[in-house]
Amino acid sequence: MLIGKNVTLRAIEPEDLESLRIWRNQPKLRQFFREFTEISKTEQLKWYETVVLSKKNTLMFAIVNKDSNTLLGACGLCYIDWLRKSADLSIYIGHEAIYLDKIYATDAARLLIEYGFKEIGLHRIWVEVYGHDVQKQDFFQSLGFHQEGNFKDAHWTDGKWVNSIFYGMLTHLK
Repeated sequence: MLIGKNVTLRAIEPEDLESLRIWRNQPKLRQFFREFTEISKTEQLKWYETVVLSKKNTLMFAIVNKDSNTLLGACGLCYIDWLRKSADLSIYIGHEAIYLDKIYATDAARLLIEYGFKEIGLHRIWVEVYGHDVQKQDFFQSLGFHQEGNFKDAHWTDGKWVNSIFYGMLTHLK
C-alpha cells in the first residue's frame, strides 16, 4: 500500500473490477486507452487473473480516496522490463469520469513514480500518449516527463489517424 496526501494506492480487489470495467468502457475515456474496444466482464476477469495477480511485468493499483476510501480509478507500471529497468506508467480516474486531475491523479502518479524509482529500482518510466489527448500530454509534462518521440499516424480513433507521442523520465536517484 502506498499512501499519499490525497490517495492511497492499494491492490486491486475482485470487488473493484466491475467499477473499473464500467469506467474503462466509457467512450469519453476509452478513446485515450491503448485497448480501445469495450471490455466484457469475462475479459476483465481474465485481465485480473493473468496480468494483475501474476505481477510479472505489470504492477497495478487501485486509486482510493484517502479520506472516504472511495475507489477512484487505477494506475500501474506496465510492460516492465526488469533487465533494462523501464516501465510504462498507466493511470486514470474513472470516478465521475474525471480522467486526470491535479489532486487525485497527480498524487497517485507521484506515488507511482517514487515507487518505481525508489522501491523497485527502475531507471526509466515512460508513457505513450495519443495526439488528440492534450490533457494527458499536459499532465505528464507537469510531472516532469519530457517528450522523447513521436510516431506519426500510429493510432486510429474517431475516424482518423493520430500520432503516438512518447514521454519519458529518468531516475534522479544516483
